[in-house]
Amino acid sequence: KEGWRELKRLLRGAVKYVILPLLALCLVLSIGLVLHVTYQKGQIAQRFEITSPPGIHETTSLELGRVEQWVFIRGEDVTNPVMLFLHGGPGSPETPAMRNYVSALEEHFVVVNWDQRGAGKSYAGDIPPETMIMEQFVQDTLELTQWLREHFNQDKIYLVGHSWGSMIGTPAAQRHPELYHAYVGLGQAVSFYEGEKLSYQYTLEQAREHDNQVALQELLEIGNPPYSREDFLQHIGVQRKWLFEFGGRVYKDQSQLAYNLGIVRDFLYAPEYSLAESVNILRGPDPSIYSQLWDDMLAVDFISEIPSLDLPVFFLMGRHDWVTVFHLVEQYYEILEAPHKELLWFDHSGHNPHYEETDRFVHLMVERVLHQTYPDPDK
Repeated sequence: KEGWRELKRLLRGAVKYVILPLLALCLVLSIGLVLHVTYQKGQIAQRFEITSPPGIHETTSLELGRVEQWVFIRGEDVTNPVMLFLHGGPGSPETPAMRNYVSALEEHFVVVNWDQRGAGKSYAGDIPPETMIMEQFVQDTLELTQWLREHFNQDKIYLVGHSWGSMIGTPAAQRHPELYHAYVGLGQAVSFYEGEKLSYQYTLEQAREHDNQVALQELLEIGNPPYSREDFLQHIGVQRKWLFEFGGRVYKDQSQLAYNLGIVRDFLYAPEYSLAESVNILRGPDPSIYSQLWDDMLAVDFISEIPSLDLPVFFLMGRHDWVTVFHLVEQYYEILEAPHKELLWFDHSGHNPHYEETDRFVHLMVERVLHQTYPDPDK
């Protein structure tokens, strides 16, 4: 009995002097975090507010392919040409980064960012898994294109696909070139299977060249791609980690921790998303739905499948891009038949030239893409 009483006394002391103070501290920190994030969201909203009278700033949901999906529309002049941006991933929305880094585009375009099905604000637990296939994403792209044409009363729009976005943007442009002024491939995918093999070999060579035994061991453990549907997210995660380390994803000297913290900051402070939505986005793609896309991605080979596009084509590539490997883009560019085509290089970029060399990206989008393909380039 004495021992039991002593135990109860110790437990009461622990609750009073340890557990309750810790809970109170956690509560204070949680409230502080929410207040801080709310304040930062307001600052971002104020900083990037569209103030011009003919401007547009809309966040709206649409039903595309029988699934609710969200689009974010920004521009200084609602009558400017519309540009639909297809984010990478799959499952990696870029709305905050596009606003934060290349908002200068909004002076010349009505910029439309879209959280594709299963991604970001368009995530839902009841999306039928059988619809998470490339064909459905292409159909969603074309359906959204039609809505934008009608919404803004424009016969054609611009289509920009980044990385995974280029995997669905290229076939969309092939099927309906009449809907677009031009197609822009940013970090253009060509052959996913060949690209993954080249990317892995480059990373392995860099590990040997730098005598990085940890990288070498981890890369040899996962082996050469392709990977199984069950293992692909984990294995590509390992390879991309070391590819980042060796400058094949982001070229500028930056730690992966700083890069990832920047992404966390962008989403937590994004006015477009609630705090809960931001947290869900930062958790990354849901393997249970994106694994459905793996076989489709492995089958992509635009050199054989899409040797021609009946509209102006611009490839914007980082010289150090070993994700969508630049060698393959050069090969595709050489064989591609198009009424007008350009391969424009970013000498100091990896896979994200629009964020690493933002001024050049905006300049090329306006001076090369817009001015060569829009009926009224002064508009």
